[in-house]
Amino acid sequence: MCKGLATLPATCLKSAKDIKHKISFLLQKPEPHAADQKEMKEKTVTTAAKRVPDAAEVEKWKESFSNVMSCEMGRTVFTTFLKSEFSQENVDFWIVCEEFKKNPPSKLATKAKQIYQQYVEADAPNEVNLDAATREKTWQEIENGSLSCFDEAQKMIYTLMEKDSYRRFLKSKLIQDLCQKERSTNHEKKGCDWADSRHVLAGGA
Repeated sequence: MCKGLATLPATCLKSAKDIKHKISFLLQKPEPHAADQKEMKEKTVTTAAKRVPDAAEVEKWKESFSNVMSCEMGRTVFTTFLKSEFSQENVDFWIVCEEFKKNPPSKLATKAKQIYQQYVEADAPNEVNLDAATREKTWQEIENGSLSCFDEAQKMIYTLMEKDSYRRFLKSKLIQDLCQKERSTNHEKKGCDWADSRHVLAGGA
């Protein structure tokens, strides 16, 4: 067999090696499927973020802070406002506390420490405004493996946002712009309806 290969022209051997090299390269090349999925997910998130809330949603947010926090769009708009005030960590902390309660028992201890280090302990990367006593109590609850370890801290931050940030949120340019856009849309729609009515009446005459 080796003698047979030796008798082949050099050009044939070179072509065979090139083909083998190309096949190896294609086998090693990562499939684009995962990357495509990530890109599609990012596009979906971007599209969702561009959706403008309607008048009914905005009016409900004005009724109570709980209506803002219980609505995904409400939390998104409120988070945008908090970013402008450099206090996004408050709503982020509240959301991760809600997600924490959904973790299986086997992951609670690890996740609790991660949240504490990220938001609660002094000089944390995204430190929220808590007093020393609440920080200490939260840590003790984590050490005891309690599912409700963040309840007191979460409630404190919720109250802070409700009494402080929420009031400014309602008076913010962000909310005013949303209301103005809705009024403009309704005005244009009424104008079109009026024009259509005149057209129908003229046709009927």
